[in-house]
Amino acid sequence: MAISSTAFLSCHSLDPQLHNPHNNFSYNPQLITQQAPIFNQKRINHFVHIPRYNSPFIPQSNSQSSSSSSFPSTSSPTLQSSYQRGRFLTNDEIEKLQFLENFRYFQELKSGLLYIRLMQHEEIDMTVSLLAESFAESMLMPSGYTRLLEFLVKQYLIERRALMPHSATLLGFFKEDEEEDLQLAGTVEVSFNKRGANSSPPSPAPPKNSPYICNMTVKEPLRRRGIGWHLLKASEELISQMTSSRDVYLHCRMIDTAPLSMYTKAGYNIVKTDNILVLLTLQRRKHLMYKQIPVSTSPYEMDMDSREFPS
Repeated sequence: MAISSTAFLSCHSLDPQLHNPHNNFSYNPQLITQQAPIFNQKRINHFVHIPRYNSPFIPQSNSQSSSSSSFPSTSSPTLQSSYQRGRFLTNDEIEKLQFLENFRYFQELKSGLLYIRLMQHEEIDMTVSLLAESFAESMLMPSGYTRLLEFLVKQYLIERRALMPHSATLLGFFKEDEEEDLQLAGTVEVSFNKRGANSSPPSPAPPKNSPYICNMTVKEPLRRRGIGWHLLKASEELISQMTSSRDVYLHCRMIDTAPLSMYTKAGYNIVKTDNILVLLTLQRRKHLMYKQIPVSTSPYEMDMDSREFPS
């Protein structure tokens, strides 16, 4: 199955299709999210204990914090990289960067455990490999073009990471049982506002001031386990905490019936479709889809919404 319309390939005149498991969604009502201050509503913190896992991808410490809105120290990798680039950060941006770094989404699937969080700088290369492999597969590109594709994707991810906290790339890690290490399973990108929006979005173009979800992909061996579904739900949860806007947009290719079905079940509606003339540019026709997400008042609200969908 594939999910279409990524901001990256729009910028580079490519027509991406990112694979995502859209059938056999596994629902388990034990979603755990760790949340920092809610920026657009009451300034309340929701913190939970994050279990320890023997994996290089999960910090080996308990998640405990006070309810104060204190700013992070410069030991934060994201803040350090921002200072090194000479970028001025407002207090609001610093607070939101802290929130992004603390964001956690856990989901127990029928086949294992899924863990979603912000992509770190040292994880760019493995994210590049995952995206480039998915792009090449969907576009039937010769293997010789993979290196070029990886170069373009890496430049894109570096540029997008520099726009935090106005956009973010999330990574999903998966393990089948307690004896295994977590492995990279998928990724998704979210932009929260105009400053984080792509300068050359896919058509039909979404409103630049509204949150936008794109570049979602899941590793081929791990598809059809519900990982893509929860990457979508984690993105919505993050949006509900990062911005006051409730209007979320994404794209789906017309030929991708499974993703279209998933988005429809998730509450997204088609608002516009590419003109047939877009085929002259060697791109697939796409739907622009829209959903108004609810105001999140509890760390479990987004998961409660998903109960209406089949497992």
